[in-house]
Amino acid sequence: MCGIGVIISGIRIDSAYPMSDPTSPVSSVFSVDDLKVALRRRGPDSLGCKKIFLHPASGEECVELRCCGDQSNGELHFIGATLQLRGINPITQPLVDEVGNILVYNGEIFGGIHVGNDSNDAEILMQYLGKCCACGSHGHTTACNNSGLGKSSIPELLSTIKGPWAMIYWQVTLSDSSRTMWFGRDAFGRRSLLVHWPNSEDFPFLLSSVSPISTVEQSSDSEVENGIANINFWDELPCGVYSLSIGSSKSDKSLLGEVKKHGWTNPMLRELVKWERASVEPKPEELRSMIPREQPDMHSIYFERVPLGLGTMQTSVPVPAQTVLTALRESIMRRTTQSAIFPVVTCDLKQEELVPVAILFSGGLDSMILAALLDEGLNPIYGIDLLNVSFDGQFAPDRISAKAGLKELQRISPLRRWKLVEVDADLLKLTQETQHVMSLINPAKTYMDLNIGIALWLAAGGEGWVYEEIGELSNEDCQRVKYKSEARILLVGSGADEQCAGYGRHKTKFRSGSWLGLNEEMKLDMQRIWKRNLGRDDRCIADNGKEARFPFLDEDVIRTLLDIPLWEVANLDQPSGTGDKKILREVARMLGINEAATLPKRAIQFGSRIARESNRKNFGSNRAANQASAGSVVINGISNLT
Repeated sequence: MCGIGVIISGIRIDSAYPMSDPTSPVSSVFSVDDLKVALRRRGPDSLGCKKIFLHPASGEECVELRCCGDQSNGELHFIGATLQLRGINPITQPLVDEVGNILVYNGEIFGGIHVGNDSNDAEILMQYLGKCCACGSHGHTTACNNSGLGKSSIPELLSTIKGPWAMIYWQVTLSDSSRTMWFGRDAFGRRSLLVHWPNSEDFPFLLSSVSPISTVEQSSDSEVENGIANINFWDELPCGVYSLSIGSSKSDKSLLGEVKKHGWTNPMLRELVKWERASVEPKPEELRSMIPREQPDMHSIYFERVPLGLGTMQTSVPVPAQTVLTALRESIMRRTTQSAIFPVVTCDLKQEELVPVAILFSGGLDSMILAALLDEGLNPIYGIDLLNVSFDGQFAPDRISAKAGLKELQRISPLRRWKLVEVDADLLKLTQETQHVMSLINPAKTYMDLNIGIALWLAAGGEGWVYEEIGELSNEDCQRVKYKSEARILLVGSGADEQCAGYGRHKTKFRSGSWLGLNEEMKLDMQRIWKRNLGRDDRCIADNGKEARFPFLDEDVIRTLLDIPLWEVANLDQPSGTGDKKILREVARMLGINEAATLPKRAIQFGSRIARESNRKNFGSNRAANQASAGSVVINGISNLT
């Protein structure tokens, strides 16, 4: 995980968004140092900056590291903080190539562009970007034919990447009087990128992975003073690729910038973004086959039909759950191979002490599947940390299911070093932490977002308690000791509920709109997941210097689930814990985690009981909170949280 940002001043931006006033002073909402501090928490390994000074009279650029820029009219200040998980040699962002192109990158490349085992994906992407033409900024998106070299455009290159990413790239074009900055985030928004569009009061154009806390503090003071409940400095940048073309005005020689959004050029990616399923409504004979019957031994079915270690069908007709299991297994492998979990030379710890990957763990269906599959693919010398947060000690539902899940994992894989890290929290004692998380969830402002954000932030921090055995091996003789997980990669189950009908609203929609209504609700969830969930979750997890990886949101997993008839994915005529996420329950049984296969869906804010504690603190009681629809209530200033 990395933190990236750019501050652009002295350029009048022309776009579909509010236009800036070139005579306005630079905003004092936060300083550059504030932004660096926020980004450095995401990328603790290194921090770097690079400035570009633009002169409209000549149309030329001046790239300087420590120049005051007094003679320039425009300035671009790139900032990059790096959490390095790949490659032999340490890197510092921004990356700059021999011709002056500049890249700050936050992401992982799991396919589409080849990244060698010893290579860093940001450096590889920089090489590919340097070979791209500049035609895309003028409206072209396919290969450039003007030069006769058949170069790709930048939107075309970025459309090929499989994996989460956000990036800002300054492209040098010596043959053109204009200059272009590219920016964007992947098609599902798995990496955060916030934007401040300039207006008449705030001139700079800003991009950042995260909001500095001072932005929230000033915004909240302004809200209290003016009685305004909804001042938004930042917006979530919608998924896509954007260009900012910078030129000079012929009339007054001022600098002008034009923002354009470019479409995805990869046909397969465009299909995924549309999220269209071929088989939505079952025929009468298919409905008859869905009648619940006694559950067979799924473990034996799996091994009869799938040769061990091959993951391929022996029968001519594929079983949907087996197809999903194969896709998930490959997704986990891509995200946890040796070259993708830490640089080649890094750690002072002995290998047998290393825990490179942890799981945000409730003991529920999704996290249990991730744990079982991670155990299959991860080198057995490594331990696995299971991070569980509770606001009600040992009595929170997620703590109870996590302990049961640990026993089930120990049963199917007794040689693995499993550690259930119990993160205990008291919401009443988290005043400063709550203010900090408010900056991380920004621009989200509801109590539900804050509750989820606090739970994720604490869990990802990995600081809690574990049980260690005393003396000889005995399940009875254990002591609870302090422990902090050092894993820098966290597997998260985001996307499972959206794609497999795991939310209560899915059942409500199914009752009123049948299969078509359910499909439309699931489609809506997937198409807004970037705004409602992923940006917020990325910021809260990454603030701990950890990287969230989302196996259920792998491109191939999404495609696999869409290829399966909806009634095979879920059957909401059946009871909760059976028909919701039906296909994942079958996957769990194939993996031998039968108890987890029957657990109902429980959101983190309820399973950890932070929602109950928040309701009592901010509304007086759960009943009053429910009457006020507390989850969707907007927080009017930080003062309301203390």
